[in-house]
Order: sequence, then structure tokens, then C-alpha cells
Amino acid sequence: MAEEKSTLRSMREWVVDHKLRAVGTLWLTGVASSIAYNWSRPGMKTSVKIIHARLHAQALTLAALAGSALVEYYDHQSGSGSRVHQYAKQFLTPESNPHKE
Repeated sequence: MAEEKSTLRSMREWVVDHKLRAVGTLWLTGVASSIAYNWSRPGMKTSVKIIHARLHAQALTLAALAGSALVEYYDHQSGSGSRVHQYAKQFLTPESNPHKE
């Protein structure tokens, strides 16, 4: 059970670090699988097959973006915070601001 948690945690951390890559990979996989599925159906025109693949890819993209938003929301609620705040705390300290005296 502990191994499953570490695997899920590492997957979640990878998605947090690579949101756009995860969305792009999901989109590309969705397009490829939709084209493969539609090409296996012989009664459709090529243009209709391409349109269906595009519609499926758009739906998958919206789902992946919603999933990324949920991961970001969960990270914000759990206290780990966003990376912007971590970098701001690290690099924008009051001592390093030359304009404030």
C-alpha cells in the first residue's frame, strides 16, 4: 500500500511540474487514437473522420486542462503553494530590494 502511495504521489508531482506536457501528450494520444478508431470505420468520408478526431481531441484537451486546474487547486489548498510564491519568497526578500529604505 505504501508503494502505491509513493507511485501516485510521484505521478501527481510529475503532473504538477509538467502540466503543459501532460495536456499535450493527452491531446496527441487522443488525436492518434481517434484517427485510428475512425479509420477503422469504412462507411465514413475522410473529411468526416478528421472532423470527428478533432472534436474528440478538443474534448480531451478540455478534460486535461480541468484536471490540471484541479491539481493546482489541490496543491494550493494542501499548503504546498504554487512555485511562483516559492520563488518570490526565495528571491524577493526585503533586504534585496534596493528601492526600499
